[in-house]
Amino acid sequence: MKYFSLGCLLLFLACTSNGQKNLAATPEKFSTAIQTENIQLLDVRTAEEYKSGHIKNALQANWLNKAEFDDRTSHLDKQKPIFIYCLSGGRSGAAAQALTAQGYTVTNLEGGINAWKRENMPLEGVDPNSPQTSIKAFEGQIMSKEMVLVDFGAVWCPPCKKMEPVLQEFMAENDDKLMLLKMDGGIETELMKSLNVEALPTFILYVHGKEVKRKQGLVSKEEFNAWIK
Repeated sequence: MKYFSLGCLLLFLACTSNGQKNLAATPEKFSTAIQTENIQLLDVRTAEEYKSGHIKNALQANWLNKAEFDDRTSHLDKQKPIFIYCLSGGRSGAAAQALTAQGYTVTNLEGGINAWKRENMPLEGVDPNSPQTSIKAFEGQIMSKEMVLVDFGAVWCPPCKKMEPVLQEFMAENDDKLMLLKMDGGIETELMKSLNVEALPTFILYVHGKEVKRKQGLVSKEEFNAWIK
């Protein structure tokens, strides 16, 4: 029934221009659609805007940062529809056109978060007062075991989400050899700056508190296994 409802909604919203689908939804219809399974929800505002209030389960890729946007959206699934939004609908409209041209089916939230708020729809946010980990505390954590794998990621980061099953499988096989330390890239901005972590995800392997391996982006289980040999 859920899939039927989503299909009907997309058909209802679709109009054709130059052979491509242009989809848009009011906050009410958008809210109904994102409750279904097998959809992808994407916030194309900046990380700072995202933290100020976002729709539950939304991934984030800044449309104004082409490198970030292209990298993060490259990990989305073309078999699943994307529901996209920004502050007022402009950026997400442009991003929707770009993604549609790449073969994605995209629905834009009309009026963006501004319209969403006017309809009293719920938002989630990162507490701006969340304490950050000091470099001293971090050093203590990476010294707590002989070998520590640090994962700088975030639940709203598409490639980070893609890495989760890889990490879970790797750690299930090696939890007796090393510790996994997950650091929230949406909160630990000062620590990331101190460690020259420039993008998410970034994985750093420490042995006896010293960095021995580092990689930004996707890492295979085989690569991780090679790191700890």
